[in-house]
Amino acid sequence: MKQHNYFVYITSNPTKTVLYVGMTNDLLRRLYEHRENRGKPETFAGRYYCYKLLYYERHTFVQHAIDRETELKLMSREEKVALIKTINPKLLFLKVAD
Repeated sequence: MKQHNYFVYITSNPTKTVLYVGMTNDLLRRLYEHRENRGKPETFAGRYYCYKLLYYERHTFVQHAIDRETELKLMSREEKVALIKTINPKLLFLKVAD
């Protein structure tokens, strides 16, 4: 059986005032899309310049990723920041390798 990768992630704007939660099967591509959409009012992430990665987790099954994305979206900002700090205590912007 083929291994699949689905990512739930949190991005922010450069000043870390807005958090965005998303899900994708290609994290590099999705981050590129967020970067290209910055400043575009059609999307939440674009409107608020949320293209800087703070957190991500990998899932093998798409339904697990969808459920987790929903769970994160229901969290308060404080809960999201606490989650981010479990793997990224200094809230540094993360780089993802090709």
